[in-house]
Amino acid sequence: MTSPTAGRRSRFIDPVIEEYAAAHSTAPDSLQQELRRVTRQRTGSAAGMQIGGDQAVLMEMLVRAMGAKRAVEIGTFTGYSALAVARGLGPDGHLLCCDVSEEWTSIARAAWQEAGVADRIELRLGPGLETLRSLPPGEQFDFAFIDADKTGYAGYYEEVLARLRPGGLILLDNMLQDGRVADSEADGASVTAIRSLNDALAADPRVRVALITLGDGVSVVQKV
Repeated sequence: MTSPTAGRRSRFIDPVIEEYAAAHSTAPDSLQQELRRVTRQRTGSAAGMQIGGDQAVLMEMLVRAMGAKRAVEIGTFTGYSALAVARGLGPDGHLLCCDVSEEWTSIARAAWQEAGVADRIELRLGPGLETLRSLPPGEQFDFAFIDADKTGYAGYYEEVLARLRPGGLILLDNMLQDGRVADSEADGASVTAIRSLNDALAADPRVRVALITLGDGVSVVQKV
């Protein structure tokens, strides 16, 4: 979930280049635009937590290209990212969404129904770590997206990785924390937690990782 200024998705890219890139990428369709509008209307300043359209189309493309059929998302908000993943999975796919807000996910449910993907999405309300630990061990997922409380990322990562097939992908959002992870003087619980996780991911022999400057930073992690 990113929280940029209006019209901006990343502080790491020149605004002119960002605008050009957006103009030459697949734009959100009418359903996605409506979901963004409803999110702004009903969540106010929290709407900044919604991922950008560029990230959504990339996620849908990745899921479709890898032939993923089983996915999990930790942190659903109003369902924009889940909509992208579900579309990539196709009609025979299954996406497990974990969130704690009935209010925000009610917006998501309506959007999924309108988009015709509700039958491939299972929403479980409750602490994400508890939901993950309630699942049986062993390979269950091809793709995962983690975009929830930052101090919980390390725990989510370990539980998801244990249930991810070899070659599967985990995407983690907000991995640059507005650039503060690179500032040794920056602190705060979220910055400290993400900085520590970035170090751990780079040294983890179980995975390959690319931290890209999309939005507020997205780590693309592949299980070897």
